Amino acid sequence: MPVRGPKRPTLATIAASAGVSVATVSKVVNRRDDVAPDTRAQIEELLRQHDYLPPSVRRAHGATTTVELLIHGRFGAYTTQVLEGIVEAGIEAGTAIVVGRLDDQHVPGTTPHAWARGLLAAGRAGTIVVTGALSTAHVDALAQVGMPLVVIDPLNLPRADVTSVGSTNFAGGMTATRHLLGLGHREIAYIGGPPSSGCNQARLHGYRAALEGAGVAHRPELVINDEFHYEVGRVAGAKLIDLPDRPTAIVGGSDTIALGVMEAARARGLRVPDELSVTGFDDTELATMAAPQLTVIRQPLREMGHVALRTVLRMGAGETLDSHHVELATELVVRGTTAPPPFS
Repeated sequence: MPVRGPKRPTLATIAASAGVSVATVSKVVNRRDDVAPDTRAQIEELLRQHDYLPPSVRRAHGATTTVELLIHGRFGAYTTQVLEGIVEAGIEAGTAIVVGRLDDQHVPGTTPHAWARGLLAAGRAGTIVVTGALSTAHVDALAQVGMPLVVIDPLNLPRADVTSVGSTNFAGGMTATRHLLGLGHREIAYIGGPPSSGCNQARLHGYRAALEGAGVAHRPELVINDEFHYEVGRVAGAKLIDLPDRPTAIVGGSDTIALGVMEAARARGLRVPDELSVTGFDDTELATMAAPQLTVIRQPLREMGHVALRTVLRMGAGETLDSHHVELATELVVRGTTAPPPFS
């Protein structure tokens, strides 16, 4: 179903609700005194209910040229590349980007409604959230004030109708696992992010689908889900390597996880890829800094930023979108961390 960006309330909207002319509403907005007190009170109440701000106020704050960007968690390599894409697209569109932090799904120090109205009053043309998720209350508050919202690679979505941009995570998980299967691996593990994360679930399901398609039995003890962090890869990688029947290959749910696995292997005297193959997911600059360089599933991170910025501006202009969710293609990039299993 086509998706239309949220519309800010207009004078016509207020006039229709009040049963008066647009000219009468305009007089109240412009503080003219030739309006009956009861009618003025009714219109002022409707203006508050609809969170109406005059165009002059929005223009004064650059409403059509500034987008709020909220980053969840740390500013790592993944976030940096997405941010570069957003900024590049912003420069092309003549749009400024204001960067803030989203902490544990809450915007500190304010109520959802006050926060959303503050963004509107500050002239934001829309809001983009990277890898995090706003609460349902915050999403509802943005909708109430007509503020477009786009989420990039969300861990979870509070509402199905929230517009999001991501990649083909299922295909990526399947492709990484098929690559390892093609090299001859049969004991393949998976270390991913939060169990509730939509992108992680898709990557995990792709991994399992590839195993099933190859007739390889799924071993639950070879799957660990936690966070998309280096330390998770190091600790979980060590746990898997120490198994009596250890895996010969590990699919990492992110580049940082894969690098942690490589460190766990190094600490135990295992050579990558001769004795353990490892794949990552993202293709951040860290992948080419590793030694050996990391085989990855590449996400088009900068392009995801481009699409998110263009989408939020289109929504702000009231354009109709083809879908709530945009998925960009992933691809396998083979480097130096994958090889046939030992004694194959």
